[in-house]
Amino acid sequence: MPLSPPADYAPPAGPLQILHCDDALLAVSKPPGLLSVPGRDAALGECLMSQVQAIFPQARLVHRLDRDTSGVAVFAMTAAAQRHLGLQFEKRIPRKTYIAEVAGVPRDASGWIDQPLRADWPNRPRQMVDPVAGRAAQTGWAVIARKTSSAFLRLSPRTGRSHQLRVHLQWLGHPILGDPIYAPETLGRRPRLMLHAAALALRHPLGGAWIAFRAPSGFVPAVEEPRDA
Repeated sequence: MPLSPPADYAPPAGPLQILHCDDALLAVSKPPGLLSVPGRDAALGECLMSQVQAIFPQARLVHRLDRDTSGVAVFAMTAAAQRHLGLQFEKRIPRKTYIAEVAGVPRDASGWIDQPLRADWPNRPRQMVDPVAGRAAQTGWAVIARKTSSAFLRLSPRTGRSHQLRVHLQWLGHPILGDPIYAPETLGRRPRLMLHAAALALRHPLGGAWIAFRAPSGFVPAVEEPRDA
């Protein structure tokens, strides 16, 4: 049976945290537990998109973060900017940096995961590794801090498949703590999915210069967050 949206969806309260705003581009910090776009059910209408458009009616969607993932999200302020940014994501130009706390401590200091992914159709929205029928997916990772039974990783996805980081780290044997789909046994150990989009760098739609946005995770102890995406 496909997984159903949670019946207890409760969008987090609080003002929209704006990181940057100009005539072409808007960057905000999404809290965990908030959908990026409305769900099919009326009860899932409150989302980051609706909050953004309540203040900036002209804002247009560029990309999405999972409901339980927090961090930097970018919107276009014009149709031309949306086309420009959409093409960048299609060509994998943006540089993305995520921070995650994972179960266990990896033996190596860093690594590269190259495992194709596809939907696990009988169990949607789950995704799964499939070397035969999956679509190419690559993720770089590096340990930035170690604890007794967990570690903090810096993640650099080359591609942007659905649930990519969550599935890749599960495949690695170090699932993200607090993941209700891929590591439900860790839910009691952390209050949320410990995955945060810490930084995003891309080319500005007006002029093409690189611009970077950052949002501290709030859950990495005594570790410098990435200065560059």
